[in-house]
Amino acid sequence: MPKKKVPVEPAAPARSACVIGAGLGGLALALRLQAHGFAVTLIEAQPGAGGMIRRRDTAGYAFEEGPGELGELAPWHDLAAASGCDFADLAALREITPACRFYWRDTAAFDLTADPAEQARQLGRIAPHDIAGFEELQRWYVSARADAWQRLADKPLAGPAQAAAALPAVLRNQGWRTVWGLVSHLIESEQLREVLAMPVLLSGANPFDASALSLLGQLAPGKAAWWPSGGMSALVEALLARFEALGGRVRLHDPVVQLDLIGNRVSAVVTQSGWREHFGTVASNADVVHTYRDLLRHSPRGAQMSKRLARRDYAPSAVVVHFALAGTWPGVPHRAVLFAARFKELLGDIFTAGVLPQDGLILLHHPSVTDPSLAPAGTSLFRATLPVAHLGKLPVDWEALAPLIAGRVLSEVGRRLIPDIHDRVVAQAVSTPRDLALDLGAHFGGGWSLEASPLQAALQRPPHRDPKLANFYLVGAATHPGAGVAAVLAGAKAAATLIHREQ
Repeated sequence: MPKKKVPVEPAAPARSACVIGAGLGGLALALRLQAHGFAVTLIEAQPGAGGMIRRRDTAGYAFEEGPGELGELAPWHDLAAASGCDFADLAALREITPACRFYWRDTAAFDLTADPAEQARQLGRIAPHDIAGFEELQRWYVSARADAWQRLADKPLAGPAQAAAALPAVLRNQGWRTVWGLVSHLIESEQLREVLAMPVLLSGANPFDASALSLLGQLAPGKAAWWPSGGMSALVEALLARFEALGGRVRLHDPVVQLDLIGNRVSAVVTQSGWREHFGTVASNADVVHTYRDLLRHSPRGAQMSKRLARRDYAPSAVVVHFALAGTWPGVPHRAVLFAARFKELLGDIFTAGVLPQDGLILLHHPSVTDPSLAPAGTSLFRATLPVAHLGKLPVDWEALAPLIAGRVLSEVGRRLIPDIHDRVVAQAVSTPRDLALDLGAHFGGGWSLEASPLQAALQRPPHRDPKLANFYLVGAATHPGAGVAAVLAGAKAAATLIHREQ
């Protein structure tokens, strides 16, 4: 009796790659792989690209989530150059002035600005004895970014040897200190310490736990912040258009549901529509837990990594209150932080205890003051972000709580900045951790994946290439060097370098 023939999978085209997820990390990786000569297909579950940078239209207003500014521009220029264009071809930039304003309940506001004279005046007003320490911190940013960040961030950490080689740079640049420890070493004023430690919250890190080197991925004090005309979503659209212009294929609104394996290699990608195709290389910019638990659910590696990831600590989430107001508010800056009465204790509620505090820290964005095209004439666009614990620590009914929190946030903004705010609201929308979990597949509804803690740094994060799967790679907030715009762009460069070297 003749033996039954076993179907043979067709060979994947040489130098072909699939990138799952068109968030910032996925887009950057796709563009860099094109530069290395790969034929790239980009697949996205949502109707549009951007991932955490997402835009929702409500009552004629374009409410946008994600980063509120561009800080260090070098990674953007580097990405544009890799794709064969100038960054000016992708985005028209507007300077955000001041870079950020900080409000406390009982004192005047404080500005971080790129104007040295104005910055000196601001420091002289609230912390004159800390001017020398502030300048020392600025010098640390410059030297540590050139020394430690360039050695660590956009280079693949493929094993202990690479990590060991980077250790001297970590020690030289005080990476053994926490963010709060470094800032407190240089600064005496408690208020100025809060200002200078605050940026790492924008990457989901706790300044009382994360390494001081986490600051290097954020906007340095005294540096300009920038806004792309049309918003961050316009920049995402420009990146996607560049990718397609270079021959890249895009599948939107068709989530990947399964990765097929042959031996230790991913052989094919399957989407919800039934589309299936073979690739020589596959990379995921999707949530890391979703990737292993769901997309690789039929493989031993998927089960193994799912159990391992379940034991990890995850960064917090956020409630985002979008609102449009009648009137214009030139005195309210593009970026602001409204501090609560507590700082360290409040972060403990969010990162550790899983408590929903009564006194929330509010990150306020007012993009229409920089880019009036974002709102109809005579109106203004705002976004208030309230960091909260993720769903694993705070499993509450967010649908019921959302309107209550939105009202509380609006009242606080009104109390401090816009007294008749409730009478001026013309459009409003709220996003909660539940929305991030349902819409984006974010584990626990978190905004920054794995928490940036000492035990979850460098080689303790999932590597860019899975050690057991020879052609499967990761990019995004979960892997090295972590969350935040600069870190994700650096990670995409490192992953592209590794794929080019190995595939």
